[in-house]
Amino acid sequence: MAISRTLPSDFLRLPMPLTLPPLNALRAFEAAARTGGFVAAADELGVTPAAISQHIRKLEDYFGKDLFQRLNNRVILTDAGQAILAGTAAALQQISDTTQEVISDRPRSRFVISCIESVAEKWLLPRLAAFSRTQADFRFDLRVEADPIDFSRHAVDLRLSYGFGAYPDQRVQVLRQDAVQPMCSPDYLQRLGPGGMAAVPGSDLLITSWGASFGSNPTWAGWFQQAGLPQPALTGFQVGRSALAIDMARQGLGVALAQQMLAADDLASGALVPLSPLTMDLGHPYCLIHPPAKTTKRSLRAVIGWLTAATIP
Repeated sequence: MAISRTLPSDFLRLPMPLTLPPLNALRAFEAAARTGGFVAAADELGVTPAAISQHIRKLEDYFGKDLFQRLNNRVILTDAGQAILAGTAAALQQISDTTQEVISDRPRSRFVISCIESVAEKWLLPRLAAFSRTQADFRFDLRVEADPIDFSRHAVDLRLSYGFGAYPDQRVQVLRQDAVQPMCSPDYLQRLGPGGMAAVPGSDLLITSWGASFGSNPTWAGWFQQAGLPQPALTGFQVGRSALAIDMARQGLGVALAQQMLAADDLASGALVPLSPLTMDLGHPYCLIHPPAKTTKRSLRAVIGWLTAATIP
């Protein structure tokens, strides 16, 4: 008895048969191009560098072109290599995404986003939640971690990072150049009375310890110098995260040199008020970063568009 199968119309329009290069060799080529070396590609794929080299030679024989230039311990794509990568990386990423969705039995719209800690809590999560309410099938994995991250190993679709120096080979879109500003609760402002920042005692200045990895962070010393005011002795509470400084200011414990982006919701609700119009820019912008191969992913474009619009005042 004949078995009838109904195939999608898009499938019926595909040219048959497909002309494909050796797929294992193509996978090795993509890994070497993305990581910049045969050794790194071998580590990622769990094979030897010699195996990667053999795959690359096989692919070069297939196309009849040199795909890499060897430079010390790194490899650089030739013009031919760049053309082949541009035409195949997105297809390989789509195959990877589809495979991962099927074997993990998860919704097709599962989206992996990685973010630094305070931004994830104070800014990103509320906006992802709002986006999810507009997209019934959208599900996300939010990973809170420090830079740098490995996009490939952890299947990350999008990274929200402070600066982009750790990701020279990825696509970068500047999200916002943030600034800090003295902020406090309305109750604290009422207790303080007239005089503004000049009247704030040093015991009420909340201190954010940015950590050893930050070298361009704004400080109370810099702010007072810019304001032309004498700085009181800093004897207030000290915290290790900018999000906690904002929370403490909201609780009326003092004045935080708070990031406008992270405090946006508290400012909008009136839970925080600015104590001075004088601001200081952070050393680097917040950036949205993703692998070039994921550029055509529809959910990625939608999330980037939503988050970019969310930064517009």
